Amino acid sequence: MSKERARRRAEREAERERLAAARAVREARAARRRELRGRVTAVLPRPVRVARQQGRLARRRRTENGVLALLWFIVQVLAWLLLDGWMARLGVLIFSTLLIPVLVTIVFDRRS
Repeated sequence: MSKERARRRAEREAERERLAAARAVREARAARRRELRGRVTAVLPRPVRVARQQGRLARRRRTENGVLALLWFIVQVLAWLLLDGWMARLGVLIFSTLLIPVLVTIVFDRRS
């Protein structure tokens, strides 16, 4: 019976050593990966997080800008679908781009 226990103990120890060796290989691989990631991220610039302003006025301004961008996009799509000439399409693009600040001033001016 003691030979059987010694054999089982030897098997358990061999299994434990095998698992420890596998764990050591995994940990070494993870350490190499962490080191490589650290070297790469040390070279890259840090991302700058810019917090958006919260509040009623900021939300209103974002909505206005989104509406203007959507209207500009719709005008461009309609121009490309309805006009045949490249010069006409280019003219609509330039005119609508130059018209945006005028519309912002006229429609969304809060000073008056």
